[in-house]
Amino acid sequence: MTGRHTVEQHRHTVEGTDPGLFVQIHEPANDAGLRPVLLIHGFSSSSKLNWQDSGWITALQEAGRRIITVDLPGHGRSYSPEDLDSYTPSRIRADFLQIVTDAGARPLREGDPATGVDVIGYSLGSRLAWEFGATQPDLVHRMVLGGPSTADPLAAFDLAAAQRHLADGTPINDASTAGLLKMAQLLPSNNLFAMLSLIEAIKEEPFDPSEAAPHMPLLLVAGEKDERAATMQELAAIAAKHGANVETLLIPGRTHTNVVTSRAFKEAAVEFLGV
Repeated sequence: MTGRHTVEQHRHTVEGTDPGLFVQIHEPANDAGLRPVLLIHGFSSSSKLNWQDSGWITALQEAGRRIITVDLPGHGRSYSPEDLDSYTPSRIRADFLQIVTDAGARPLREGDPATGVDVIGYSLGSRLAWEFGATQPDLVHRMVLGGPSTADPLAAFDLAAAQRHLADGTPINDASTAGLLKMAQLLPSNNLFAMLSLIEAIKEEPFDPSEAAPHMPLLLVAGEKDERAATMQELAAIAAKHGANVETLLIPGRTHTNVVTSRAFKEAAVEFLGV
């Protein structure tokens, strides 16, 4: 596959099960000879919405990069499994490992720029990428994390209040919970059962960035007006303490919602990963 617009797509089977994760491989017109890039979208989004519609896939292809995208369980064109285990961060990380391996990613080898994989995550995708990089140091070369935080906003989600609201319209007092639920309801492809299952599963495996931190070079990016990323410098310090070379970038005037569309964000990511 050599054409810039050539896309390989399939539903991915992991370890003998069938979670039905929707995976696409996007080939560049002129391959730069560098490792592939795995893109991990945020909560209540999809690869199309987060990466394709915002111009990320085009920008990376123009830089000669081969791209792997995957829709998280219950998101986009992936299935919505009934078992809670399919939504746990540890299971999703195992899925990522199988997906990039199937796509041809090989363990890092010094002097070979085609080995390993680079990772770009956004919001929830950054949390998942952080843990993936921490647990796969022999595979992950560099990572770009957008809208990162030391805390997972889904951990504070009031599941009981959301379920009452969906059942009988009872108002949700917690503004964060109400906002996340509204966001989940806006995208027709989202399965609300799956969204709540994902949140429940995440609560079972709380995010502790200091427990397992990535060692590879990191670029942390946030909008200047992103309140969720107020702890980005703290996150950078945790990674640096574990030996990572960390760079940070604040995009003026941008929020958590719209920083992903920033040209400056894309350009910084392409440059950071282009080694």
